[in-house]
Amino acid sequence: MDLDHSSRECGARLLEAQAQASALFDEIEHRLIRAGITESQLNTEIYTLAADMFGVTTHWHKRVIRAGPNTLQPYNEDPPDRLIDADDILFVDLGPVFAAWEADFGRTFVLGSDPVKHRLRNDLQPIFQAAKARFEADPDMTGATLYEIACDLATESGWEFGGRIAGHTVGEFPHERIPGDRISFFITRGNHLPLRRADAAGRPYHWILEIHLVDRARQIGGFFEELLTSPG
Repeated sequence: MDLDHSSRECGARLLEAQAQASALFDEIEHRLIRAGITESQLNTEIYTLAADMFGVTTHWHKRVIRAGPNTLQPYNEDPPDRLIDADDILFVDLGPVFAAWEADFGRTFVLGSDPVKHRLRNDLQPIFQAAKARFEADPDMTGATLYEIACDLATESGWEFGGRIAGHTVGEFPHERIPGDRISFFITRGNHLPLRRADAAGRPYHWILEIHLVDRARQIGGFFEELLTSPG
């Protein structure tokens, strides 16, 4: 199999995994998102639903469920378990593996009618799309540049960017584990390598873009994550 075909095949499999992740999140929203349960209980219910409905028993990163003030915390933190309230904002960040291909998908949900929380959720996807469009228009874009773009877009919309990274590589499970000092695998400050580059085998990297918006005064945050790159 030539490298061009291999790259297209990889991209296509990642898109298929993402489509299945999107379907999983639809079921999570319709069946599981509600007040009166803890984040940890929702985590367990999500694992069971993913296994029963989609055959997913492997998640390549920890399942992240954050509600209320916990939505301010980035991925690496582990805040205390929290009861989901009737007027909460919450997000779910999963890394399910479908037929050996990794998805990385995050969405935000709002319980109740708070207009600020709804605006925060509604701003996530447009900011994601705007950052993605900037990436697609610049073939030499680096991880550091895209991170600053995500931060600027958050500020322009009246929010703060909440994460130290705005994405990372993704691939076939188990894709290359990212050591803590390998900044080149992240969309973040200090990564001055172009995102459109190849690995040691000559295959282009595929990237996840994640948008984490926060309002520290109101103690709320939101999260949106999916593929940045598409099949070549």
